[in-house]
Amino acid sequence: MRFPRPVRRLVQLYVGLALYGASMGLLVRASLGVMPWDVLHQGLARQLDRSLGTITVLVGALVLLAWVPLRQRPGLGTFSNVVVIGVAVDATLAVLPELGGLPLRIGLAVAGIALNAVATAAYIGVHLGPGPRDGLMTGLVRRTGGSVRVVRTAIEVAVVAVGWALGGTLGLATVAYALAIGPLVHLLLPRFAVRLPEPVPAQTAQATQVRVDGRAASRSAGMGRPQTSQTP
Repeated sequence: MRFPRPVRRLVQLYVGLALYGASMGLLVRASLGVMPWDVLHQGLARQLDRSLGTITVLVGALVLLAWVPLRQRPGLGTFSNVVVIGVAVDATLAVLPELGGLPLRIGLAVAGIALNAVATAAYIGVHLGPGPRDGLMTGLVRRTGGSVRVVRTAIEVAVVAVGWALGGTLGLATVAYALAIGPLVHLLLPRFAVRLPEPVPAQTAQATQVRVDGRAASRSAGMGRPQTSQTP
């Protein structure tokens, strides 16, 4: 099958991306700091007077262009990531009011981090392509030979620094997210990973085809032989 388990994978992909956008909205409303890339998104949104979702889509599209020299291959999940997350975060911010009390804001931040971990495991688990920002990281790792930790840290420090200079929110929730998201996704990913059929090795497939062709040839040869009369 070219696209095994399509219903499960598509539903999980788009639910995961929608929840990802919702988790971004929760962290914004908590006002205790946002995810590293969202520090940049938020700073740009304030400078350009655009919605956070609009900037998220535009930055995602620009990052996707950086895949070209890195020779990364996008998937359906990659393009969907660019659009769906931006729409979802704007929808969440439209219906979720700002909260005043610190305990409520802390609870909102914790919920946002936990929901983001679930959403990340959900959309990664369908194997339909990484998000633009993750693909940028893996592409740079492959081209530079650096470690994932070093390259990812360098990218996130850069976007946080630029975003903070532009007016993005950097706070305790940003640090908590950076520390917690990796272990949480590692814990949740096995529960959301969709098992796909293992590809048939090329040698096995070739041997199978040879046997099939051989049987077909034998049947054809048998049908072509003159029939011998059994009547005495």
